[in-house]
Amino acid sequence: MSNAKSWIFIILVLSAGCQEKAKFTAEQLANMPLAKRDDLPEPSGGFTLAVGDVTVTAEEVIGPVFEKLAQAAQQSDFERFQHLAGRVIEQQLVLRISEALLYSTAKKDAGENIDAELDRATAAEVKRFVMDFGGDYAKAEEALKQMGMDWGRFEQYQKRKILSQSYIAQQLSKEQPITYSEMQAVYDETKNQLYTTPGVLQFRLIDIDPARIKDIEPNKSGSEQARELAAQLFNRIKDGESFEQLAKKYSHDHRAPQGGLWRKVDPTSLAPPYDVLADKAESMKPGDVTDVIENQGRLFIMQLVEYQPKSVEPFEKVQNQVKARINFDRLRKRLDKFNADLMQQASTADKAKFVDFCVHEIYRLANK
Repeated sequence: MSNAKSWIFIILVLSAGCQEKAKFTAEQLANMPLAKRDDLPEPSGGFTLAVGDVTVTAEEVIGPVFEKLAQAAQQSDFERFQHLAGRVIEQQLVLRISEALLYSTAKKDAGENIDAELDRATAAEVKRFVMDFGGDYAKAEEALKQMGMDWGRFEQYQKRKILSQSYIAQQLSKEQPITYSEMQAVYDETKNQLYTTPGVLQFRLIDIDPARIKDIEPNKSGSEQARELAAQLFNRIKDGESFEQLAKKYSHDHRAPQGGLWRKVDPTSLAPPYDVLADKAESMKPGDVTDVIENQGRLFIMQLVEYQPKSVEPFEKVQNQVKARINFDRLRKRLDKFNADLMQQASTADKAKFVDFCVHEIYRLANK
């Protein structure tokens, strides 16, 4: 199984695994009856929900979201809490049923001799986990406790993950090979959103607003005087005076105290009347200064600091990413169909009763 397929599967199917699983306190666990996992009756809306040949317990559904919902339960009346928590519990239930049925299907597909192989693979994962803590078994065990797990639960989690990943890899291997033309089509469709780097533009600006010209000469309009001022400033810059100091003294832009320095922007984001500056920057080098630019009644002199046009990664450079995305989409569609098929196995009434029970149980435990 490729790394791409592996992490995709973990994100989509095992995202509520050991690292995110919240734990109950000892008191809460003591007050929550736990159902047996085998030979359970048909769903009755109590502590378990049977779907096909697997059973999901209230603990499995409540555990990962209890800490998230407990605070809301303590701060809300039940009606408001029920509206919020019902959707969260239903989503968690779908995830748990999907995970359980996927594991059950994978185990049937693997055959009778899979247990010994799973034990060996799981032992290797346990050893690797302990080695992550320098081989210190006690530290590794403490880390598991922080995750709300013990060694038994951790081993069960690893078995489910290993077997389910293998099954998904086998199913994906049945897909038609990804063709070059398919990758090219996906690239063309998504390159502007996924493989494009926005442009960068930074500059200093002397911004002259005719309406703010002081000491207006009676025989000249504000626009005429603004043009004369801009021309004088341009000549002074050509003669070697500091653009920054002139901007501080004469620019009407609110960035004048910073010497007219703008922050870096996407050239396409400049609104009128400043949009004309992006066009000018395309033919300039850092340090270059424009002639006087007049646009929509304003006069500008710009000194370029940095300009990078928008760039699109060529297909050849991102081909592997495109292929991984196609695999991701195929896997998502396969899992969506798998989820839809398996959820039809649970009656709507029983599922609703189970969700309602979980909501009541969280509210009861949080407000004891």
